Amino acid sequence: VQLQASGGGLVQAGGSLRLSCAASGRTFSNYVMGWFRQAPGKEREFVAAISYGGGLRYYADSGKGRFTISRSNAVNTVYLQMNSLKPEDTAVYYCAARGSRYSDSASDYDYWGQGTQVTVSS
Repeated sequence: VQLQASGGGLVQAGGSLRLSCAASGRTFSNYVMGWFRQAPGKEREFVAAISYGGGLRYYADSGKGRFTISRSNAVNTVYLQMNSLKPEDTAVYYCAARGSRYSDSASDYDYWGQGTQVTVSS
């Protein structure tokens, strides 16, 4: 499956962004979808994941209460709504697809998008 992430940008602390990730090539609803991020000099880290049908959602502690993951299998897209952004949220955000059950480990995901830069200024 091919993944194309978009929606990143520069925002002030406290602001919001919505990331999108459009999928193509295979049956989107067969994949658990995840968002990860990587800041300069740091490991790629889990942000959120959503089950095949969208009924189950998982979040890293860093985003709980601020980030919301959702998906539309009708348009083959997964979203990450990010509110109350902080400078420490600055990173390249990647979407990923996994053809199995939920995981928060990047190494478990099979397909990756190209990443979209999110920069939060203080």
